[in-house]
Amino acid sequence: MARASRFSQCTLLVLAYILLQVNHSEQLQSSQAQTLLRIQGLLNNPAVLSSWNITTEFCNTEPTSSLTVVCYEESITQLHIVGNKRAPMLPLSFSMDSFVTTLVKLPDLKVLRLVSLGLWGPLSGKISRLSSLEILNMSSNFLNGAIPQELSILTSLQTLILDENMLAGRVPDWLGSLPILAVLSLRNNMFNGTLPDSFSYLENLRVLALSNNHFYGEVPDFSGLTYLQVLDLENNALGPQFPKVGKKLVTMILSKNKFRSAIPAEVSSYYQLQRLDLSSNRFVGPFPQALLSLPSITYLNIADNKLTGKLFDDLSCNPELGFVDLSSNLLTGQLPNCLLAGSKNRVVLYARNCLAAGNENQHPLSFCQNEALAVGILPLQKKQKQVSKAVLALSIIGGIIGGISLVVIAFLLVRRTKSKQTMKKTPTRLIQENASTGYTSKFLSDA
Repeated sequence: MARASRFSQCTLLVLAYILLQVNHSEQLQSSQAQTLLRIQGLLNNPAVLSSWNITTEFCNTEPTSSLTVVCYEESITQLHIVGNKRAPMLPLSFSMDSFVTTLVKLPDLKVLRLVSLGLWGPLSGKISRLSSLEILNMSSNFLNGAIPQELSILTSLQTLILDENMLAGRVPDWLGSLPILAVLSLRNNMFNGTLPDSFSYLENLRVLALSNNHFYGEVPDFSGLTYLQVLDLENNALGPQFPKVGKKLVTMILSKNKFRSAIPAEVSSYYQLQRLDLSSNRFVGPFPQALLSLPSITYLNIADNKLTGKLFDDLSCNPELGFVDLSSNLLTGQLPNCLLAGSKNRVVLYARNCLAAGNENQHPLSFCQNEALAVGILPLQKKQKQVSKAVLALSIIGGIIGGISLVVIAFLLVRRTKSKQTMKKTPTRLIQENASTGYTSKFLSDA
């Protein structure tokens, strides 16, 4: 009987403990649920959140590409809200500061993705209170101003994506001090200035996307970034030297900049490179034809440059090469058969070169030769011929000058010899002449 009583007491204690835990969890969940409903109102009740109400079990909702809430131990750790692509700005009553103040009431957030929601105003530095944040994506909004320095204390941040906003000013140096940053994407903003040298210290960086801004100047040395796979610098004013990067790149986009150097030979050893776009620059020198046969290459665009070289019909290509644009360069020779005999879905563009391809959009050979001369690029044979002619001309001129010099020297020597002979004969002649005039004794006595 006593044993049964003890068992009942233990059971009651266990049940009481479980109830306490459940109540605690429900209270915590209720607090965070209220925060989500508050966020819904601040976002002006977008269509993507139309299913939320006071009865929603947020931690048990089915995730979609537009809306996902992930919980761990009754606390929200991930929040993904993606609105319509062309979402307008939120009303003037919206306050970014108030919005972020509400967000930080979800203190365990590790992933925050707020895309195409019409957010506007400067990004509040209060967002740094989400100290566990690993991924922050607030792209396709209307954020303006600078990146707040408070983000520098988010030492767990691995991904920062702020694409398609109106952020401006210089990119801060302290971004290079985030210890485990792997993805930095600031595309389609109004950033300017040079790229911070501190980016060279982002040892874990895998993606650097800075296209469609107003950056200028040299690209920092990224050769030490051994994990870098994507480098997108399109449509800036960077240059003139080709960037120094590691050999593990998968995507490299440098189009629409001010690069005007040669393409370094080591690019032909980027065996993981799949996409290479160098178009609309002023690259000069020979086109590295080995790029056509890189083992991973599927997209190659070198259009609108000043690249030279003679192509041959027996060059090899990667069978997976689906897009090739060689247009508007100074290429000569034959279009490789491998580009024409490949997949039916392959796109090959090569107009405005000097190729013997039977294409009415090709320039005459003399055009490419003259253009190459204009930018100081000469094929090897042409250089050798010009050097030979120059040497010959210099030899002839040197011979003529040498001959004239010898004549002048001989003339001077002869003249000098005659002058000495004249000086030796002068006293005798003077004595003879003076003797005939009666002045002989006077000249001798004076001497």
